[in-house]
Amino acid sequence: TGESLPVDKTEGQKVITGTTNGQGAIEIRIEAVGEDTTLARMTQLIEDAQRGDAPIQRLVDRISAIFVPLILLAALLTFLGWWLVAGSAAGGLVAAVAVLVIACPCALGLATPTALVAGTGAAAKAGILIRDIETLERAETIGAVAFDKTGTLTVGRPQVSAVTAVDGDKDKLLRSAAALEGRSEHPLARALAEWTPDTGDLEVRDVAAVSGKGVVGKVGNHRVAVGNAALAESEGIGSAQTEAMAATFGKGGTISFVVIDGRLAGGILFSDEPRPEAAVTIEKLKASGLRSIMLTGDNAAAAEAVAARLGLTDVRASLLPEDKVAAIHSLGKETGQGIAFVGDGLNDAAALAAARLGIALSSGTDVARGAAAITLMRPDLRLVPAALEIADRTRRTIRQNLIWAFVYNVIGIPLAAFGILSPVIAGAAMAFSSVSVVTNSLFLTRWKPGFGRHA
Repeated sequence: TGESLPVDKTEGQKVITGTTNGQGAIEIRIEAVGEDTTLARMTQLIEDAQRGDAPIQRLVDRISAIFVPLILLAALLTFLGWWLVAGSAAGGLVAAVAVLVIACPCALGLATPTALVAGTGAAAKAGILIRDIETLERAETIGAVAFDKTGTLTVGRPQVSAVTAVDGDKDKLLRSAAALEGRSEHPLARALAEWTPDTGDLEVRDVAAVSGKGVVGKVGNHRVAVGNAALAESEGIGSAQTEAMAATFGKGGTISFVVIDGRLAGGILFSDEPRPEAAVTIEKLKASGLRSIMLTGDNAAAAEAVAARLGLTDVRASLLPEDKVAAIHSLGKETGQGIAFVGDGLNDAAALAAARLGIALSSGTDVARGAAAITLMRPDLRLVPAALEIADRTRRTIRQNLIWAFVYNVIGIPLAAFGILSPVIAGAAMAFSSVSVVTNSLFLTRWKPGFGRHA
């Protein structure tokens, strides 16, 4: 559901398909199967979104639909004009052939694929995989970018973010807690072990996990308990003490209280930290005139804490997958433009498919990558504005190529029709036009993300 930290479940509470049991054995009762499960409903949301309206018809198709008939008509009129007006059927035939040669739609046909290959190739080198030309068309109408939080704006796993020790000895507190938690597979225990790799030669014994609360045991000659407020209270610590310590940490994380020999020795705050480049990415999008929004299944307190550090003001929390889809549709109506959505999880797949432009992190699930139009092969959020930039550059190059091909024909066809250009010269000019289009497209291969250019 997008929670950044483990969520305790008690008897009678519901769990959805795909939920991971972190610790201990559980017994569940199946209440829905097949198409009635949450996972099946998410899959249906993806399919419904992908059956939506296709993007605008390719520009080159619209031009080609009228280009060929007009050229054939122009060649016929050229021949008839020379024959009936100038009285020279031979001259008319040569001029008509020159019209057909110089109007050969090579440049027009090369305008789109060469730019597409060059643009998507440059993007791929930077770690951006663009699905197809329709993705480029969708990227043109983006007015806002919505981000998932857990695993997208944040690293997606709990980390130690603050430590408080009543006696001021934080190292001692951490070593005792880490030694006790060392044998646990709980996500918070793993985070503590990463933060405190050296626990010395502390003797640990009589370790017991207290379901839904934490762990207790002997560390050296001391009884140590590490867990939530309920565990601390069961060790004789009053709620006033735990509440006072919790207040010193503020909001936006999970607190493990450390009780040693019946005394509250301190607390450890675990939180899902923002990615180092997240704030820069938000600022970059803002500078480009794009609004940024957070759509997350996590609780409001955790979402607001991360948003405050990243400079995000529009935060929508505690959203189910279908709520994210509804939020994207609502944002589209609100802004009058397309919405890009950046996510990585299974619960983001429907939103990725429903958005005008879905961008998935390669570190995410297969379902999320399959629903997205763009995949970022590196977990670097700076690639989001870079993806929009290369999409814009590629679209502009395609249009430049098409304009060049069109202007070339507007100038060349009359010259060929009046006999100024022979078929041989017309053929050379046609080849030059094609080379010009390819050369213009090749400039795209030199593109690199802005942060890469300054690296």
